[in-house]
Amino acid sequence: MNLSPETEAAGYRLLSLEATNSTNDDALQAARSGDPGQLWITAAEQLAGRGRHGRQWSSPPGNLYASLLLIDPCDTAVAPQLGFVAGLALHEAVEEVIGIGAPRLSLKWPNDLLLDGAKLSGLLLEGHRLQPNGPLAIVIGFGVNVAFAPAGTPYPAAALQMVRPGLNRDEVLRALSSAFARTFSAWRAGSRMNASDPFGAIRRLWLERAAGVGQEVTLRLPSGDKKGVFEGLDRFGRLQLKTRDGMELIDAGDLYFPNLLHDIAKPDTGSIRS
Repeated sequence: MNLSPETEAAGYRLLSLEATNSTNDDALQAARSGDPGQLWITAAEQLAGRGRHGRQWSSPPGNLYASLLLIDPCDTAVAPQLGFVAGLALHEAVEEVIGIGAPRLSLKWPNDLLLDGAKLSGLLLEGHRLQPNGPLAIVIGFGVNVAFAPAGTPYPAAALQMVRPGLNRDEVLRALSSAFARTFSAWRAGSRMNASDPFGAIRRLWLERAAGVGQEVTLRLPSGDKKGVFEGLDRFGRLQLKTRDGMELIDAGDLYFPNLLHDIAKPDTGSIRS
């Protein structure tokens, strides 16, 4: 596994492992050991991968499992925006390696990448304050179905080799790491130049690639399912859901489109981070 020369020139490094429990856990451990960040960690196989809400994920060889450690990349209040930065980078990287873009390739709020409605990839954003007044460690985990698509998922899954046979995880990592470095740099520059709406440019680009905007959707929340029209994102990245009671802002939840609802009750299993 290798990073692209331009990614290395921007200060990013790579630790490539054969097998590990979780690349996100490895990245956090690196942070606690004093790593300065901009560290990618990959593994050919994860033995205890996880997704959102502590979900466990089987991670067989052949797919890409990668985590990026950033140290003090931004203020804590805007750290959730990094999930959208990462999503844009993921979309750009996959479009580069398979030659298919929007609308067939789309982003599903808050953290999935879809091809023709099937899940190709997910990401997991975790933030940790290493000490009460210490640096903020951000870990962004990516799971990309390169060779295998899992069965038994809440909605259909796909793998990149279905549309580009012979593609390998090394090529996907090089594209992803390069795209993230560019997108992250642009986000930081835009935030400095547009203090009144620092998320504006990323929000616009993300929504241009988003699935389900303007459609009636179902959100699975801890309080139960909620239906409405997906209107967009607010300035903090919250989903704007237009319901009979008016506009509601949703911080987190599982989003389902009408054609995916037949599987909404199934438990989450699979090989990628959700």
